[in-house]
Amino acid sequence: MTLPAVSPLQRRTILRFLGAMASGNLLWELGHMPLYTFWVEGTWGEIAYAVLHCTVGDVMIASVCLLLSLAVVGRSAWPLKRFGAVAAATMLLALSYTVFSEWLNTEVRGVWAYRDAMPRFPGLGTGVTPVLQWIVVPLLAFQWSKLRAVE
Repeated sequence: MTLPAVSPLQRRTILRFLGAMASGNLLWELGHMPLYTFWVEGTWGEIAYAVLHCTVGDVMIASVCLLLSLAVVGRSAWPLKRFGAVAAATMLLALSYTVFSEWLNTEVRGVWAYRDAMPRFPGLGTGVTPVLQWIVVPLLAFQWSKLRAVE
């Protein structure tokens, strides 16, 4: 099976999106880290590792979700056409994964925990800030990469 060729515009748009996701998620992780128990139980080194680990994971999630979305709803004219469909599919996939991952790692596996200050969705127990993260950061990253795609 041969993968379709990626145009220079597509490559630039993907890289700009992922760069914006890396920057945005790093800032978001720094901002909401105090809502996790790492903040009060971990050393500064452990906190720094958690922020870096989570940011890299966020970029990996964004990459996989974007590539899946491009494969399913994208077209060869993307990003000039079907940009919104790819963005929506990417965000839906990433948001779905995040809700599942937060539930699995806080409620089932106990890998991390929220502090009492973390607002949560009733019934799910999933934190509000991780969900907002996968709405706000990708929206901004897609907007920024789209603006740059038409320059």
